[in-house]
Amino acid sequence: MEKNVTGLDELLAGYAAGTLASPAQALVGAHLELKDTHRDYVSSLEALAGLGVDESPPVALSDREGLLASIFSLEPEKIENIRVSAQTGDDWVPLSLRPLLEQGKMPGKSDLPWKTLLPGVKECKLGEFDGCMTSLLWVRAGKAMPSHTHSGTELTLILKGGYSDDDGHFETGDIAFADHEIDHKPIADEGEDCICFTVTEGSLRLTGPIGRLFAPFMR
Repeated sequence: MEKNVTGLDELLAGYAAGTLASPAQALVGAHLELKDTHRDYVSSLEALAGLGVDESPPVALSDREGLLASIFSLEPEKIENIRVSAQTGDDWVPLSLRPLLEQGKMPGKSDLPWKTLLPGVKECKLGEFDGCMTSLLWVRAGKAMPSHTHSGTELTLILKGGYSDDDGHFETGDIAFADHEIDHKPIADEGEDCICFTVTEGSLRLTGPIGRLFAPFMR
């Protein structure tokens, strides 16, 4: 359930046009893998964008042969990385996110570097891309995140399980929006751990008494 319809439409339009920051582009790609609700809509937007390109006057491409050589030399390696990561057993990871997760792993390690934030809550920081911070959150079934708000915007894609907050219930494949106007306390569904991929601009600010107590350990 994505209640911020306007924000979601803008996000999908940006994805189709290829104008989103790279982690947001990956997030929407993963959303389309997990749910078929908006695939036709995005395909229509991409088709319209293609028509616009077809009607535009051609632009000379400098060093065409060099660019083609670079593309053909890099593509097999990229595909191989995806195949290798697909064998790790992380079946909750969509293909669109696997390159980011591969970059988030420690050199020489096969597992992601999860860090316990609170009892029942773990985080894996993947790094900063195009000015956006990216991370994975793993919340044990039935556990709650501390109450918090944001200094900027946050996009959250539910990869596994689901959670509820004041905006309603979100399940696998849904995108949740948050900003400085939202103060919420997500609670993972009973019966299954909740894993999310987040893309944030700005920082998270804990607002509840328990959250403020643990704030120094969550930086």
